[in-house]
Amino acid sequence: MARMSPRQSKSTSAITDAELTILKALWDGGPATVRELLERLGTDWAYTTVQTLVGRLVDKGHVRADRQDLAHVFSATTARDELAHRRVEEVATSLLDGATAPLVLRLVENGRFTAAEIESFRALLQAAERRGRAGRPGGKGSGS
Repeated sequence: MARMSPRQSKSTSAITDAELTILKALWDGGPATVRELLERLGTDWAYTTVQTLVGRLVDKGHVRADRQDLAHVFSATTARDELAHRRVEEVATSLLDGATAPLVLRLVENGRFTAAEIESFRALLQAAERRGRAGRPGGKGSGS
């Protein structure tokens, strides 16, 4: 495999669904060789397909390749939360002209949440409210 070192750092180029499948396997199961990934995936993909997808992820900076014995061991360098954050920002920017509220409202409307998650949401909303008041003329942070 010729593409073993990242040529770009965490590029913003889109990750395909197939590449995302590989990343999920690395996030869920930890570092793996191409053969181990193939076993984890349980798909009918060919060895060379998985090898190509991993190579693309290495080139995009989302996966690192470490040579161990005869095989390369691949590990995710982009965290699941980091990629999720980027994708949400991309949707807000491209689809909603940068507005995040419609996206958040839709997610909350369709979601099921634990009591702890709801409490976290409350804390985030209270912090956002404080920031909003602090930025308004006559607000707490305006020096008035």
